[in-house]
Amino acid sequence: MGEWFLALEQSGLGEAMRGSSFLYPLANVMHIVGLCFFFGAIAIMDARLLGAFSGLALKPFIACWRRVAMAAFAIQVVSGFLLFSAEASAIVENPVFRNKMILIVLGLANVAAFELVTKREIAGADTGRPPLAARVSGAASLTIWTLVAVAGRLIAYF
Repeated sequence: MGEWFLALEQSGLGEAMRGSSFLYPLANVMHIVGLCFFFGAIAIMDARLLGAFSGLALKPFIACWRRVAMAAFAIQVVSGFLLFSAEASAIVENPVFRNKMILIVLGLANVAAFELVTKREIAGADTGRPPLAARVSGAASLTIWTLVAVAGRLIAYF
C-alpha cells in the first residue's frame, strides 16, 4: 500500500505540485476557499436542523444549501488530493491525517443516515422545530465537520 503513495508522490502530478511555485499555493487556497463554502453551508443547514430559522420551510432550505455543500465538497476533494500528492508517503503516516480521514467517513455516514432515515421524518415538518432525529443529525454533523477542519489545520504540526 505504501508503494502506491510513494508512486503518487513521484508521479508527474506529485512532482508538479512540489516543483511549481504556483500550483501548490493555488491548491492550498482552493482547499481553504472550499472549506469556507463547505463549512458555511453545513453550518447553515445544521443550524436549521437544530431549530434556527424555524419560520423557513425545512426541505427547500436544506435542498438549497445542500447544492452549495456538495460543490464545495468536490472542491475539497480535488484540492485535497492535489495537496496530498505532493507528499503522499509522509502524509499518509501522519496520525492527524488518518484521524481526519476517519472523521470524513463518519461525516459522510451521518449524511447517509440522514438521507436514508431522518429525511423521511422531516418530510412533513415544514416549519417549526425539527424532530429529535434531525436535531441529533445536525449536532453530529456540526461537530464532526468542525473536527475535520481542525484536523486539517493540525496536519502540518504533526
